[in-house]
Amino acid sequence: MSEQKFIKISDSFFIDADYKQALSKLGLTSINTVFSFNAGKNLSKNNLAGFRSRIQFETSSPAVTFFLKRYDNPPFLTQFKNWLSHRKMISCSLCDLEPAKKLMQFGINTPKTIAYGQDWGILFEKISFIVTEKIPDAQSLEKKLPIYFYDPPAKANLRLRKTFIAQLASFVKKFHQTGYRHRDLYLAHIFHSDSSRFYLIDLARCFKPIVSAERFRIKDIAQLYYSAPAKYFSNTDRLRFYLNYSSRSKLTDDDKSFIRSIINKANRMARHDARHGRIAPFTK
Repeated sequence: MSEQKFIKISDSFFIDADYKQALSKLGLTSINTVFSFNAGKNLSKNNLAGFRSRIQFETSSPAVTFFLKRYDNPPFLTQFKNWLSHRKMISCSLCDLEPAKKLMQFGINTPKTIAYGQDWGILFEKISFIVTEKIPDAQSLEKKLPIYFYDPPAKANLRLRKTFIAQLASFVKKFHQTGYRHRDLYLAHIFHSDSSRFYLIDLARCFKPIVSAERFRIKDIAQLYYSAPAKYFSNTDRLRFYLNYSSRSKLTDDDKSFIRSIINKANRMARHDARHGRIAPFTK
């Protein structure tokens, strides 16, 4: 595969050379046109911060679906938190881009970045954006698990489920071995392709902690535990995941302590959901 080449359109706009013409046809030629662009599907949701917007759009040549994330005057506190997490001044869009590039180097699949840009004031970011390509032939594990999870638990299906869980555990283990922590590691943010490849998306909060790495590892695994529906993942499946993730054949006292932390964290999340009239996936 040839190395991706970005073209500098201006001081604040970079684009993959292979997609310059396609985006130009839509008028996406500068950071200003990116922020006035609305010819797509608005993906806003109730819990999306007001300074953020997301749009899905398509091009015909090549026939590709893209996702545009925009950050418009993010709050100073948000920017400070990003700077602390990444230990440097960094825009919101680069908080997504830089981990993606690093993780790809470690062999962790992430969405392909097509364009990005940022505009700074005297000290703080004013606006930034990133365009990524839709992962081909893949869906999030929240929306779709492999077919053998829905079929009756025949012997062949059980074997395939075990293999899948082991592969998922290896993927998460490999991700954590890079030193990164996701902080949003729900099944909604892990994609699985028709060719059985895993992808990690929504990396805006992903970072490498200097301290408290174990606390954030617990948070990541608890989010996975929490988002795995009980009707598809039994307690045995969850134990199987952990044994593969930790490369153990049996649990040590440290493992049991770690698992208790996971369950306690997931239960706290479930109680929070209950107060807001929601049911946690791992309980139903």
